[in-house]
Amino acid sequence: MDLKVPITITDELSEEVITATASLNLASGEIQRVEYEDWDVDARGAPWESEDYEFSSGTLSNAGKDVEFKVDVNRTTGQYSVSASELLEIKVRAAALFAGVSGQQLATQAPHAGKSDRRGGSLH
Repeated sequence: MDLKVPITITDELSEEVITATASLNLASGEIQRVEYEDWDVDARGAPWESEDYEFSSGTLSNAGKDVEFKVDVNRTTGQYSVSASELLEIKVRAAALFAGVSGQQLATQAPHAGKSDRRGGSLH
């Protein structure tokens, strides 16, 4: 499945914060279609190429609620991405925040296929 969600990327420099919009693929962790706000890539290069670059983070927003996460930058290719473990954390936190569902609730609400009730029938 190819599920992409809009995110905001923040590149932190020593004296400046650069913001961009992008698309996060929730299946692969790839970040595409990065569009910087008030930053001329042709004149200044990518923010992560700057000597005073510190780190990048992302924000997934829904109905006024935000989930913040770490964004990795491959300095060779210039590709932004999210690690597999960070991607899992984003999904769990987003479910909890946006839907009001905890990870524990998700686990306990899983289908009990194949288990029998007391009368010998199967639960559905």
